[in-house]
Amino acid sequence: MKKKFIVLGVLLAAFGFTKANAQINFGDKAIGAVQKGVSGFTFSNADAAKLSKEAVDKLDAEHEIAGPTDGYAIRLNRVFGKHASGDGFTLNYKVYKLKEVNAFATADGSVRVYSGLMDIMDDNELIAVIGHEIGHVANNDSRDAIRAAYQKEALMDGVASQSATVASVTDSQLGKIGSAIIDSKYSRKQESEADLFAYNFMKKNGYDVNAEESAFRILAKMSEGSEASFIDQMMSSHPDSKKRADDTKKRAEKDGLYKPYVQQKIVNTAPVTTTKKATTTKKTTTKKTTKKK
Repeated sequence: MKKKFIVLGVLLAAFGFTKANAQINFGDKAIGAVQKGVSGFTFSNADAAKLSKEAVDKLDAEHEIAGPTDGYAIRLNRVFGKHASGDGFTLNYKVYKLKEVNAFATADGSVRVYSGLMDIMDDNELIAVIGHEIGHVANNDSRDAIRAAYQKEALMDGVASQSATVASVTDSQLGKIGSAIIDSKYSRKQESEADLFAYNFMKKNGYDVNAEESAFRILAKMSEGSEASFIDQMMSSHPDSKKRADDTKKRAEKDGLYKPYVQQKIVNTAPVTTTKKATTTKKTTTKKTTKKK
């Protein structure tokens, strides 16, 4: 069975679906919620974080997560553990052990990276890709997307007319919101701003900014392979990865930082620890012999 590379979250941002504003598509039923009168509806940053966390907790329970001694988790913590807090937000990282090329971040600061992405990106490229997604959190794109999901989904049929604040959601509704988080859609402007955020993040923290171009080149190459038709469909209304790579290269050239990037070795295995065997030394005593005179 042909494997499909599902490029979502950060990677979807690289060449995914787009609309005029950040949104999540829940289908025709979503329109009913808006028609029920939600003009007085308020949705704070705290609401976005709470709902996002609940949805991500459900996603975590449904996926295999790399444990603390797993090579993928060790690598992600080594690469990004030092960047757990940003300007007004706190991040937490986990690896989903799935072969899809996928990553996403949510309004509560949850960052989820698929092992399939880590298999094709080195540390610097991984930083560029995750940095892009964190840009959506920092720029409040993730907050706006989760708000749109809650407001437009049919679950609003039951709560919008009763309250101007966020109501509790069922487990089934959380599942829908979790799926929608993964399929988030952002505008071209939001994507460009997230690209710039990732670039500036790398520059500020002393990483090789040319890895961002390299990451886009990898995705562009994927679109030329056996999955071309699948990826082309996602890229139909968005600048492709090649253009993203070219734009990033121009930015680095303007800053005088450009140099061709060479991908580094990718290691997703846990380091082997060797235990030294305790060696016992035998104490030998020699008897002194005295000659009789």
